[in-house]
Amino acid sequence: MMKGTLRVLAVAGLVSGGALGMAGSMVAASNVRAVCWAIDATGVIVATAILALSYLRAGKMEVAAGFLVYAIGEGIMLTGTPMSLEASVPAFAAGTALWSAGLVLVSVPREFSLVTRFTGLVAAVLFGIVSLRIFWGNPLTPIARPLPMFAYPVLVLTFIGWIWTIVRHGAEVGAAEVPA
Repeated sequence: MMKGTLRVLAVAGLVSGGALGMAGSMVAASNVRAVCWAIDATGVIVATAILALSYLRAGKMEVAAGFLVYAIGEGIMLTGTPMSLEASVPAFAAGTALWSAGLVLVSVPREFSLVTRFTGLVAAVLFGIVSLRIFWGNPLTPIARPLPMFAYPVLVLTFIGWIWTIVRHGAEVGAAEVPA
């Protein structure tokens, strides 16, 4: 069960992450982008760590592991935030690989609504493709089009589903299955 303060922190982290992550991918100034992405990553790391602990305490190991893996991926991406887009590609590739794995672990079990699970799996596939393409030798930057740029809104929709679950189910998050 998630206590009130932790629920607020998890929601705030996901909201700031979704909003500033999208904003950072749309601004031209590299210093503004770096600040947006640093706050984004920090908020998402805090939120996913809280969610991991909540689901772990409830015995939902797959979901807890998914949030933990996602947090690690976000942490790796945070290391590339102050770099140029081109210099951040290795951290971005590693981060998107872990995002993909974490999203699968969170989205397969029936802990979230069907829509949230679907958007999570779609985001996992899209970010998995991005990561594989970079590891294959195609140096996609974090703002390349069509991918990864068009994968971010799908990820934000997943965040909205997570937020909805936290707000709607409050202290029961992690304690019981959420109906599809």
